[in-house]
Amino acid sequence: MMQRKTKKISITILGYGSQGRAIALNLRDSGYDVFIGLKSRSKTRKLAKADKFKNIKPTSMAVRESKLIIVALPDHLQGKIFENEIKANLKPDSSLIFLHGFSIHFGFIKPPKNCNVILLAPHAPGVAVREKYLGDKSISAFGAIYQDYTKNSSKILLKISHGIGFKKDNLIMTTFSDEAIGDIFGEQAVLCGGLSELLMGGFNTLLEKGFSPDNAYLEIAYQLDLIIDLIKKYGIKGMYDRISVAARFGSVDAGRKIINKSALKRMESLYEYIESGRFARRLNKLDEKGINSLKDKIKKITNPKFEKAVKKFSK
Repeated sequence: MMQRKTKKISITILGYGSQGRAIALNLRDSGYDVFIGLKSRSKTRKLAKADKFKNIKPTSMAVRESKLIIVALPDHLQGKIFENEIKANLKPDSSLIFLHGFSIHFGFIKPPKNCNVILLAPHAPGVAVREKYLGDKSISAFGAIYQDYTKNSSKILLKISHGIGFKKDNLIMTTFSDEAIGDIFGEQAVLCGGLSELLMGGFNTLLEKGFSPDNAYLEIAYQLDLIIDLIKKYGIKGMYDRISVAARFGSVDAGRKIINKSALKRMESLYEYIESGRFARRLNKLDEKGINSLKDKIKKITNPKFEKAVKKFSK
């Protein structure tokens, strides 16, 4: 494990989901005195206790314990929690560190003028942030300064990112605006929404043509990580250079038949929908009923035969 021991500095983590947990553990291992802020009935309170955190307090009380506060709360809840439990308890000269530019860019949080507002957005889920730290490796992250009240926000950003496990060269500076819009667009258009539909489209097409579910899964999805690894290491051109002639010859023409000008226009419309704040306003109104309804929508997207094949070949 990387040795990043620092002098004892207190820091408050609000929320203990996957990302919040990884950051809390990494900072504690780096020598920070970590306070966890959670609502009294939070489902993750038991997990934080199991991880041997002793300073677990209600959000309002945890905010008072430190001038360094990492907001690791779900995006759609941040605005309400900020107004009700965070804002009045902030000390002057505090630093609010967000893991996503969403709430600041779209105006759901209007921070006081007498604090720093910093972005530190890891390019990986919490599990990977923790694993990389324990393996003495670093992933990349976005950083940005929205408000620099104390004039040392850049130093704070570097210190906290180092404690979490991000090397200086892997900290890519951006803006709250670009991170907020780019992150949402990337998730919806390509990484999660677009990719899921593309995979299921290919899988279901092969099923309809008589392929077995196992065969369809192996042809459509099983090798996906290998292709992604080639792209991340060598680029798209490099990927094409390293696959078979048959794959190269067919894919160059077929790719644009699937992702054509019509699809690109829909991507542009999606970008405008996100940029305008319409998606953000919908997300900010999300309640438990809305979250639960997502389960039914996901069932309609996927196919039980696909999920069965995943379990079979993931062993």
